[in-house]
Amino acid sequence: MPEWQPTSRSCFVCGRENPVGLKVRWENDRATGEIRGTVTIPEHFNGYPGVVHGGIVAALLDETAARTVLMDGGFDDLMVTLKLEVTYRRPTPTLTPLTVVGRLLRRAANRAAAESEVRLPDGSVVARASVTLARPPRAISSRFEPEREHWKVAEP
Repeated sequence: MPEWQPTSRSCFVCGRENPVGLKVRWENDRATGEIRGTVTIPEHFNGYPGVVHGGIVAALLDETAARTVLMDGGFDDLMVTLKLEVTYRRPTPTLTPLTVVGRLLRRAANRAAAESEVRLPDGSVVARASVTLARPPRAISSRFEPEREHWKVAEP
């Protein structure tokens, strides 16, 4: 049975109730130490016809990397991106099932390093990122608190 990660209500990438969001759900794969999600990007998020806008690809890579710290954690383990280095290997097609994969490389109390990638159905990588994550200052993380009660696993 899949071990799904919780999601929020309003996040652009994972928000269950965001009418323009992507609604990605991530599954923990403990055997490989990876998290995985699937998404099909609609054409209205293109940069060119048939090609996902690079900013949308970066958002997927960013969120996927940030979720690697949640494999063994929860709401209090949320981190924010300090640095995102994206390599686009080839155009990412719209209207195509994509898999996003993330791996946690290192973790300390206040920082983490992760990598993420976007894959086509044949497994080829269209983009990858190296990401440095940081625990946000209390002035920022306190803004997350109203969402805590709504942070839950979405029903399939």
